[in-house]
Amino acid sequence: MTIEALLRELAPDVLGAVVRRVRDFGAAEDAVQEAVIAAATQWPTAGVPDDPRAWLIHVAARRMTDHVRSQVARRKREELVVSLVPPEDQLALAPDEEGVPDGDDTLLLLFMCCHPALTRASAIALTLRAVGGLTTSEIARTFFVPEATMAQRISRAKDAIRASNVPFEKPAPSETSARLASVLHVLYLVFNEGYAASSGDEVHRIDLSREAIRLARMLHARIPEDADVSGLLALMLLTDARRDARTGPSGELVPLDEQDRTKWDRVAIAEGTGLAEAAMRAAASAYAVQAAIAALHDEASSTETTDWPQILALYGVLARIEPSPMVTLNAAIATAMVDGPAAGLRALDEAARDPRLAETHRVDAVRAHLLERAGDRAAAVPLYLRASERTASTAERDYLRMRAARLRDE
Repeated sequence: MTIEALLRELAPDVLGAVVRRVRDFGAAEDAVQEAVIAAATQWPTAGVPDDPRAWLIHVAARRMTDHVRSQVARRKREELVVSLVPPEDQLALAPDEEGVPDGDDTLLLLFMCCHPALTRASAIALTLRAVGGLTTSEIARTFFVPEATMAQRISRAKDAIRASNVPFEKPAPSETSARLASVLHVLYLVFNEGYAASSGDEVHRIDLSREAIRLARMLHARIPEDADVSGLLALMLLTDARRDARTGPSGELVPLDEQDRTKWDRVAIAEGTGLAEAAMRAAASAYAVQAAIAALHDEASSTETTDWPQILALYGVLARIEPSPMVTLNAAIATAMVDGPAAGLRALDEAARDPRLAETHRVDAVRAHLLERAGDRAAAVPLYLRASERTASTAERDYLRMRAARLRDE
Protein backbone atom coordinates (compact mmCIF):
# COMPACT_ATOMS: atom_id res chain seq x y z
CA MET A 1 0.00 0.00 0.00
CA THR A 2 1.34 3.43 -0.93
CA ILE A 3 1.74 6.19 1.66
CA GLU A 4 -0.98 8.17 -0.08
CA ALA A 5 -3.42 5.25 0.13
CA LEU A 6 -2.49 4.58 3.76
CA LEU A 7 -3.13 8.20 4.72
CA ARG A 8 -6.43 8.21 2.86
CA GLU A 9 -7.46 5.09 4.75
CA LEU A 10 -6.34 6.34 8.17
CA ALA A 11 -7.59 9.94 7.99
CA PRO A 12 -11.29 9.31 8.82
CA ASP A 13 -10.41 7.00 11.71
CA VAL A 14 -7.92 9.52 13.14
CA LEU A 15 -10.45 12.33 12.75
CA GLY A 16 -13.03 10.23 14.59
CA ALA A 17 -10.58 9.62 17.46
CA VAL A 18 -9.70 13.31 17.72
CA VAL A 19 -13.21 14.67 17.34
CA ARG A 20 -14.82 12.45 19.96
CA ARG A 21 -12.30 13.65 22.53
CA VAL A 22 -12.27 17.41 21.81
CA ARG A 23 -15.81 17.70 20.37
CA ASP A 24 -14.83 20.56 18.06
CA PHE A 25 -15.20 19.33 14.51
CA GLY A 26 -13.69 22.32 12.73
CA ALA A 27 -10.55 22.49 14.89
CA ALA A 28 -10.13 18.70 14.83
CA GLU A 29 -10.47 18.56 11.04
CA ASP A 30 -7.84 21.27 10.63
CA ALA A 31 -5.47 19.50 13.02
CA VAL A 32 -5.84 16.14 11.29
CA GLN A 33 -5.31 17.72 7.86
CA GLU A 34 -2.08 19.28 9.12
CA ALA A 35 -1.01 15.91 10.54
CA VAL A 36 -1.69 14.22 7.19
CA ILE A 37 0.34 16.87 5.37
CA ALA A 38 3.20 16.39 7.83
CA ALA A 39 3.09 12.63 7.27
CA ALA A 40 3.04 13.01 3.47
CA THR A 41 6.12 15.22 3.77
CA GLN A 42 8.12 13.20 6.31
CA TRP A 43 7.25 9.53 5.80
CA PRO A 44 8.73 9.15 2.28
CA THR A 45 12.22 9.92 3.68
CA ALA A 46 11.92 9.00 7.38
CA GLY A 47 9.85 5.88 6.81
CA VAL A 48 6.35 4.94 7.93
CA PRO A 49 6.19 4.67 11.75
CA ASP A 50 5.38 1.37 13.43
CA ASP A 51 1.96 2.70 14.50
CA PRO A 52 0.98 5.28 11.84
CA ARG A 53 -2.46 5.88 13.39
CA ALA A 54 -0.95 6.78 16.76
CA TRP A 55 1.63 9.01 15.03
CA LEU A 56 -1.11 10.97 13.27
CA ILE A 57 -3.13 11.34 16.48
CA HIS A 58 -0.05 12.55 18.35
CA VAL A 59 0.76 15.16 15.68
CA ALA A 60 -2.87 16.27 15.57
CA ALA A 61 -2.73 16.57 19.36
CA ARG A 62 0.21 18.93 19.09
CA ARG A 63 -1.68 21.01 16.54
CA MET A 64 -4.64 21.13 18.92
CA THR A 65 -2.33 22.25 21.70
CA ASP A 66 -1.15 25.15 19.55
CA HIS A 67 -4.75 25.93 18.64
CA VAL A 68 -5.88 25.99 22.27
CA ARG A 69 -2.95 28.12 23.39
CA SER A 70 -3.65 30.58 20.59
CA GLN A 71 -7.28 30.78 21.56
CA VAL A 72 -6.43 31.28 25.21
CA ALA A 73 -3.93 34.03 24.49
CA ARG A 74 -6.25 35.83 22.10
CA ARG A 75 -9.52 35.53 23.99
CA LYS A 76 -8.21 35.13 27.52
CA ARG A 77 -10.69 32.40 28.22
CA GLU A 78 -9.42 30.63 31.32
CA GLU A 79 -12.34 28.22 31.27
CA LEU A 80 -11.08 26.91 27.91
CA VAL A 81 -7.71 26.24 29.49
CA VAL A 82 -9.35 24.32 32.30
CA SER A 83 -11.47 22.21 29.96
CA LEU A 84 -8.96 21.49 27.22
CA VAL A 85 -5.41 21.74 28.59
CA PRO A 86 -3.38 19.62 28.44
CA PRO A 87 -4.83 18.45 25.10
CA GLU A 88 -1.96 15.99 24.60
CA ASP A 89 -3.27 13.95 27.48
CA GLN A 90 -6.84 14.08 26.27
CA LEU A 91 -5.99 13.12 22.71
CA ALA A 92 -3.09 10.73 22.95
CA LEU A 93 -3.63 9.17 26.35
CA ALA A 94 -7.35 9.25 27.04
CA PRO A 95 -8.91 5.76 27.08
CA ASP A 96 -11.64 4.87 24.62
CA GLU A 97 -15.14 5.84 25.71
CA GLU A 98 -17.21 3.10 27.23
CA GLY A 99 -19.09 1.15 24.61
CA VAL A 100 -16.87 2.24 21.73
CA PRO A 101 -14.73 -0.70 20.56
CA ASP A 102 -11.16 0.03 19.54
CA GLY A 103 -10.90 0.77 15.85
CA ASP A 104 -14.54 1.86 15.45
CA ASP A 105 -13.80 5.59 15.33
CA THR A 106 -14.75 5.90 11.66
CA LEU A 107 -18.18 4.38 12.28
CA LEU A 108 -18.61 6.62 15.31
CA LEU A 109 -17.62 9.66 13.24
CA LEU A 110 -20.38 8.79 10.79
CA PHE A 111 -23.00 9.12 13.51
CA MET A 112 -21.37 12.20 15.02
CA CYS A 113 -21.40 14.04 11.70
CA CYS A 114 -25.16 13.45 11.36
CA HIS A 115 -25.58 16.22 13.94
CA PRO A 116 -29.06 17.34 15.11
CA ALA A 117 -28.22 20.96 14.23
CA LEU A 118 -27.96 20.03 10.53
CA THR A 119 -30.46 19.25 7.83
CA ARG A 120 -30.12 15.76 6.44
CA ALA A 121 -28.59 17.06 3.19
CA SER A 122 -26.01 19.15 5.06
CA ALA A 123 -25.15 16.29 7.41
CA ILE A 124 -24.61 13.94 4.49
CA ALA A 125 -22.43 16.46 2.67
CA LEU A 126 -20.28 17.08 5.75
CA THR A 127 -19.89 13.36 6.40
CA LEU A 128 -18.90 12.61 2.81
CA ARG A 129 -16.12 15.16 3.23
CA ALA A 130 -14.95 13.94 6.66
CA VAL A 131 -15.44 10.18 6.36
CA GLY A 132 -15.44 9.50 2.63
CA GLY A 133 -12.64 11.91 1.82
CA LEU A 134 -14.58 13.11 -1.23
CA THR A 135 -13.75 16.47 -2.73
CA THR A 136 -16.30 19.28 -2.80
CA SER A 137 -16.59 18.77 -6.56
CA GLU A 138 -17.34 15.05 -6.18
CA ILE A 139 -19.95 15.73 -3.50
CA ALA A 140 -21.56 18.41 -5.67
CA ARG A 141 -21.96 15.93 -8.55
CA THR A 142 -23.57 13.47 -6.14
CA PHE A 143 -26.20 16.06 -5.21
CA PHE A 144 -26.56 17.46 -8.77
CA VAL A 145 -25.66 20.99 -7.61
CA PRO A 146 -22.85 23.43 -8.56
CA GLU A 147 -19.55 23.08 -6.70
CA ALA A 148 -19.84 26.58 -5.22
CA THR A 149 -23.25 25.71 -3.78
CA MET A 150 -21.85 22.60 -2.13
CA ALA A 151 -18.86 24.48 -0.71
CA GLN A 152 -21.26 26.93 0.93
CA ARG A 153 -23.39 24.08 2.26
CA ILE A 154 -20.42 22.38 3.93
CA SER A 155 -19.21 25.68 5.39
CA ARG A 156 -22.66 26.47 6.75
CA ALA A 157 -22.88 22.99 8.26
CA LYS A 158 -19.72 23.59 10.28
CA ASP A 159 -21.00 27.02 11.35
CA ALA A 160 -24.34 25.52 12.39
CA ILE A 161 -22.64 22.95 14.61
CA ARG A 162 -20.57 25.66 16.30
CA ALA A 163 -23.58 27.93 16.82
CA SER A 164 -25.91 25.21 18.09
CA ASN A 165 -24.08 24.65 21.40
CA VAL A 166 -25.03 20.98 20.96
CA PRO A 167 -21.84 18.99 21.68
CA PHE A 168 -20.20 17.24 18.77
CA GLU A 169 -19.99 13.92 20.57
CA LYS A 170 -21.07 10.31 20.58
CA PRO A 171 -24.87 10.27 20.22
CA ALA A 172 -27.06 8.66 22.86
CA PRO A 173 -28.70 5.34 21.88
CA SER A 174 -32.02 7.14 21.36
CA GLU A 175 -30.35 9.53 18.89
CA THR A 176 -28.49 6.81 17.03
CA SER A 177 -31.63 5.38 15.43
CA ALA A 178 -32.74 8.86 14.34
CA ARG A 179 -29.43 9.38 12.54
CA LEU A 180 -29.29 5.93 10.93
CA ALA A 181 -30.98 6.94 7.66
CA SER A 182 -28.39 9.66 7.05
CA VAL A 183 -25.53 7.32 7.95
CA LEU A 184 -26.77 4.70 5.49
CA HIS A 185 -27.13 7.29 2.74
CA VAL A 186 -23.55 8.41 3.30
CA LEU A 187 -22.28 4.83 3.05
CA TYR A 188 -24.32 4.36 -0.12
CA LEU A 189 -22.79 7.47 -1.73
CA VAL A 190 -19.25 6.60 -0.61
CA PHE A 191 -19.63 3.13 -2.08
CA ASN A 192 -20.98 4.51 -5.35
CA GLU A 193 -18.04 6.90 -5.69
CA GLY A 194 -15.68 3.99 -5.01
CA TYR A 195 -17.33 1.60 -7.45
CA ALA A 196 -17.70 4.12 -10.27
CA ALA A 197 -15.42 7.10 -9.69
CA SER A 198 -17.11 10.28 -10.91
CA SER A 199 -13.83 11.98 -11.83
CA GLY A 200 -10.17 11.26 -12.52
CA ASP A 201 -8.37 8.51 -14.41
CA GLU A 202 -9.49 5.49 -12.38
CA VAL A 203 -12.64 3.46 -13.06
CA HIS A 204 -12.72 2.41 -9.39
CA ARG A 205 -11.64 3.84 -6.07
CA ILE A 206 -11.38 0.51 -4.32
CA ASP A 207 -10.37 2.09 -1.00
CA LEU A 208 -13.74 3.85 -0.82
CA SER A 209 -15.90 0.90 -1.83
CA ARG A 210 -14.11 -1.49 0.53
CA GLU A 211 -14.39 0.96 3.43
CA ALA A 212 -18.10 1.43 2.78
CA ILE A 213 -18.61 -2.35 2.78
CA ARG A 214 -16.56 -2.71 5.97
CA LEU A 215 -18.62 -0.11 7.79
CA ALA A 216 -21.88 -1.57 6.48
CA ARG A 217 -20.83 -4.99 7.81
CA MET A 218 -20.15 -3.44 11.21
CA LEU A 219 -23.60 -1.85 11.24
CA HIS A 220 -25.23 -5.10 10.15
CA ALA A 221 -23.46 -7.00 12.93
CA ARG A 222 -25.01 -4.56 15.45
CA ILE A 223 -28.54 -4.39 13.99
CA PRO A 224 -28.97 -7.44 11.75
CA GLU A 225 -32.76 -7.17 11.88
CA ASP A 226 -32.85 -3.74 10.19
CA ALA A 227 -34.07 -4.13 6.59
CA ASP A 228 -32.36 -0.94 5.43
CA VAL A 229 -28.98 -2.03 6.78
CA SER A 230 -29.34 -5.54 5.33
CA GLY A 231 -30.54 -4.16 2.03
CA LEU A 232 -27.66 -1.70 1.73
CA LEU A 233 -25.03 -4.32 2.54
CA ALA A 234 -26.66 -6.66 0.02
CA LEU A 235 -26.65 -3.95 -2.64
CA MET A 236 -22.96 -3.22 -2.07
CA LEU A 237 -21.96 -6.89 -2.24
CA LEU A 238 -24.03 -7.62 -5.34
CA THR A 239 -22.68 -4.56 -7.13
CA ASP A 240 -19.06 -4.99 -6.05
CA ALA A 241 -19.19 -8.63 -7.19
CA ARG A 242 -19.03 -7.35 -10.78
CA ARG A 243 -16.04 -5.05 -10.23
CA ASP A 244 -13.31 -7.26 -11.76
CA ALA A 245 -15.26 -7.51 -15.01
CA ARG A 246 -15.82 -3.73 -15.37
CA THR A 247 -12.41 -3.08 -16.88
CA GLY A 248 -10.59 -4.56 -19.85
CA PRO A 249 -6.90 -5.45 -20.31
CA SER A 250 -5.89 -1.79 -20.68
CA GLY A 251 -8.10 -0.53 -17.87
CA GLU A 252 -10.87 0.53 -20.24
CA LEU A 253 -14.47 0.59 -19.05
CA VAL A 254 -16.55 -2.47 -19.99
CA PRO A 255 -20.37 -2.03 -19.89
CA LEU A 256 -22.58 -4.58 -18.17
CA ASP A 257 -23.85 -6.22 -21.34
CA GLU A 258 -20.29 -6.89 -22.55
CA GLN A 259 -18.77 -8.14 -19.28
CA ASP A 260 -17.25 -11.59 -18.84
CA ARG A 261 -19.61 -12.92 -16.21
CA THR A 262 -17.23 -15.71 -15.25
CA LYS A 263 -15.21 -12.99 -13.52
CA TRP A 264 -18.07 -12.08 -11.21
CA ASP A 265 -17.56 -12.98 -7.55
CA ARG A 266 -20.06 -15.81 -6.95
CA VAL A 267 -19.38 -15.92 -3.20
CA ALA A 268 -20.29 -12.25 -2.83
CA ILE A 269 -23.34 -12.79 -5.05
CA ALA A 270 -24.56 -15.65 -2.88
CA GLU A 271 -24.12 -13.64 0.30
CA GLY A 272 -25.72 -10.54 -1.21
CA THR A 273 -28.68 -12.47 -2.60
CA GLY A 274 -29.38 -14.03 0.80
CA LEU A 275 -29.27 -10.62 2.48
CA ALA A 276 -31.48 -9.10 -0.23
CA GLU A 277 -34.10 -11.81 0.15
CA ALA A 278 -34.15 -11.36 3.92
CA ALA A 279 -34.41 -7.59 3.57
CA MET A 280 -37.32 -7.82 1.10
CA ARG A 281 -39.16 -10.19 3.41
CA ALA A 282 -38.75 -7.73 6.28
CA ALA A 283 -39.69 -4.55 4.38
CA ALA A 284 -39.50 -3.37 0.80
CA SER A 285 -37.15 -0.50 1.66
CA ALA A 286 -35.34 1.51 -1.03
CA TYR A 287 -32.06 -0.32 -0.42
CA ALA A 288 -33.76 -3.71 -0.38
CA VAL A 289 -35.46 -3.01 -3.72
CA GLN A 290 -32.18 -1.84 -5.29
CA ALA A 291 -30.50 -4.98 -3.97
CA ALA A 292 -33.26 -7.11 -5.51
CA ILE A 293 -32.62 -5.41 -8.87
CA ALA A 294 -28.87 -6.04 -8.54
CA ALA A 295 -29.55 -9.69 -7.69
CA LEU A 296 -31.61 -10.15 -10.88
CA HIS A 297 -28.70 -8.80 -12.92
CA ASP A 298 -26.18 -11.01 -11.12
CA GLU A 299 -28.22 -14.18 -11.42
CA ALA A 300 -28.69 -13.85 -15.20
CA SER A 301 -26.29 -15.59 -17.56
CA SER A 302 -26.53 -12.77 -20.13
CA THR A 303 -28.26 -9.47 -20.84
CA GLU A 304 -30.81 -11.29 -23.00
CA THR A 305 -31.78 -13.75 -20.26
CA THR A 306 -32.11 -11.05 -17.59
CA ASP A 307 -35.60 -10.74 -16.09
CA TRP A 308 -36.19 -7.22 -17.41
CA PRO A 309 -39.96 -7.17 -16.75
CA GLN A 310 -39.29 -7.86 -13.06
CA ILE A 311 -36.54 -5.23 -13.00
CA LEU A 312 -38.89 -2.66 -14.57
CA ALA A 313 -41.56 -3.50 -11.99
CA LEU A 314 -39.05 -3.05 -9.17
CA TYR A 315 -38.03 0.35 -10.55
CA GLY A 316 -41.70 1.29 -10.39
CA VAL A 317 -41.73 0.33 -6.72
CA LEU A 318 -38.50 2.23 -6.12
CA ALA A 319 -39.90 5.35 -7.82
CA ARG A 320 -42.79 5.34 -5.34
CA ILE A 321 -40.57 4.75 -2.29
CA GLU A 322 -37.67 7.07 -3.12
CA PRO A 323 -37.90 8.87 -6.46
CA SER A 324 -34.67 10.28 -7.91
CA PRO A 325 -33.23 11.27 -11.29
CA MET A 326 -31.13 8.11 -11.46
CA VAL A 327 -34.14 5.89 -10.78
CA THR A 328 -35.97 7.55 -13.67
CA LEU A 329 -32.98 7.12 -16.00
CA ASN A 330 -32.52 3.47 -15.10
CA ALA A 331 -36.24 2.84 -15.48
CA ALA A 332 -36.05 4.27 -19.01
CA ILE A 333 -33.33 1.75 -19.86
CA ALA A 334 -35.39 -1.09 -18.39
CA THR A 335 -38.41 0.12 -20.37
CA ALA A 336 -36.35 -0.09 -23.56
CA MET A 337 -35.33 -3.66 -22.72
CA VAL A 338 -38.97 -4.68 -22.15
CA ASP A 339 -40.95 -2.62 -24.68
CA GLY A 340 -38.30 -1.58 -27.19
CA PRO A 341 -35.98 1.42 -27.61
CA ALA A 342 -38.76 3.75 -28.85
CA ALA A 343 -40.63 3.27 -25.57
CA GLY A 344 -37.39 3.79 -23.69
CA LEU A 345 -36.76 7.07 -25.52
CA ARG A 346 -40.24 8.30 -24.59
CA ALA A 347 -39.54 7.47 -20.95
CA LEU A 348 -36.21 9.24 -21.22
CA ASP A 349 -37.92 12.40 -22.45
CA GLU A 350 -39.80 12.43 -19.16
CA ALA A 351 -36.58 12.01 -17.17
CA ALA A 352 -34.85 14.79 -19.11
CA ARG A 353 -37.35 17.33 -17.76
CA ASP A 354 -35.73 17.04 -14.32
CA PRO A 355 -33.56 20.17 -13.93
CA ARG A 356 -31.10 18.24 -11.73
CA LEU A 357 -29.98 16.35 -14.81
CA ALA A 358 -29.50 19.43 -16.97
CA GLU A 359 -25.80 19.85 -16.20
CA THR A 360 -24.86 16.18 -16.33
CA HIS A 361 -23.78 13.95 -19.19
CA ARG A 362 -26.11 11.11 -18.28
CA VAL A 363 -29.17 11.96 -20.36
CA ASP A 364 -27.07 12.32 -23.53
CA ALA A 365 -25.27 9.03 -22.81
CA VAL A 366 -28.49 7.09 -22.23
CA ARG A 367 -30.21 8.68 -25.24
CA ALA A 368 -27.24 7.76 -27.46
CA HIS A 369 -27.37 4.18 -26.16
CA LEU A 370 -31.09 3.86 -26.89
CA LEU A 371 -30.74 5.44 -30.33
CA GLU A 372 -27.95 2.97 -31.09
CA ARG A 373 -30.23 0.10 -30.06
CA ALA A 374 -32.93 1.57 -32.30
CA GLY A 375 -30.50 1.54 -35.25
CA ASP A 376 -30.21 5.32 -35.55
CA ARG A 377 -26.42 5.45 -35.44
CA ALA A 378 -26.11 8.85 -37.09
CA ALA A 379 -28.11 10.43 -34.27
CA ALA A 380 -26.27 8.50 -31.57
CA VAL A 381 -22.74 9.60 -32.52
CA PRO A 382 -22.99 13.34 -31.64
CA LEU A 383 -24.75 12.51 -28.39
CA TYR A 384 -21.99 10.11 -27.37
CA LEU A 385 -19.44 12.82 -28.15
CA ARG A 386 -21.34 15.52 -26.27
CA ALA A 387 -21.69 13.24 -23.25
CA SER A 388 -17.94 12.51 -23.38
CA GLU A 389 -17.21 16.23 -23.16
CA ARG A 390 -19.38 16.66 -20.06
CA THR A 391 -18.16 13.79 -17.88
CA ALA A 392 -15.35 14.30 -15.37
CA SER A 393 -14.35 10.63 -15.50
CA THR A 394 -11.48 9.89 -17.88
CA ALA A 395 -12.49 6.23 -18.24
CA GLU A 396 -16.10 7.11 -19.02
CA ARG A 397 -15.00 9.83 -21.46
CA ASP A 398 -12.80 7.35 -23.32
CA TYR A 399 -15.59 4.77 -23.40
CA LEU A 400 -18.12 7.24 -24.83
CA ARG A 401 -15.65 8.38 -27.50
CA MET A 402 -14.92 4.77 -28.38
CA ARG A 403 -18.66 4.10 -28.85
CA ALA A 404 -18.93 7.08 -31.17
CA ALA A 405 -15.88 6.02 -33.17
CA ARG A 406 -17.15 2.46 -33.48
CA LEU A 407 -20.49 3.63 -34.87
CA ARG A 408 -18.79 5.92 -37.39
CA ASP A 409 -16.58 3.08 -38.63
CA GLU A 410 -19.35 0.50 -39.02
